[in-house]
Amino acid sequence: MSEISDTVGSKLNALLENAALDPLDLAQAELFSEYLSLLLRWNERVNLTAIRDEAGILSRHFVESIACARALPADITTLLDFGSGAGFPGLPIALCRPEITVTLAESQGKKAAFLREAVRLLNIPVKVHSERAEILGMQFDCVALRAVDKMALAVESAAKIVRPGGWLAPMTTNAELPALQAVAGVQFSWNSTINLPGGEDRILALGLLNVS
Repeated sequence: MSEISDTVGSKLNALLENAALDPLDLAQAELFSEYLSLLLRWNERVNLTAIRDEAGILSRHFVESIACARALPADITTLLDFGSGAGFPGLPIALCRPEITVTLAESQGKKAAFLREAVRLLNIPVKVHSERAEILGMQFDCVALRAVDKMALAVESAAKIVRPGGWLAPMTTNAELPALQAVAGVQFSWNSTINLPGGEDRILALGLLNVS
């Protein structure tokens, strides 16, 4: 790895260690470094994330998304990142869980363009859907959501594209969760929540769509 990549990888692995998470291997660390570099460059001219500094992106976006990737059930083979934005958590999931076929749904043109460039740079088999997720006409083993505008409305729509026996995976807070569970519907059974690193009461909730 380059000196810059090694520095980024070391910082990220230190943050993962502080969060009691296993470190990335060398190949993964290099890819996350390339992702970070691209995100910082694009963020100078396109508003991809509100957090714009390296330290904040590593500690908030990367570590939380890596924690999500590792906590997802083992039987997932297809995943939709609903309202992907700058690629969280979908791109880290693709990097950490290569056995999962990931689709990134992002209707804002500039953000979708960034996602296509990130997929090209990282050379990973991730699909980018640059329209609203609801018109995909597909169902997925898992639909994940993080920091989506109008989260309750998004969860209501996302719940409809989870396959029977699949998972709805909102990254949210304990305070917000009951409202999201309500709009998802009674057909979902919810596991215990998983605490996410970084504070602010952040959790990953996993709802299993019951097979009727």
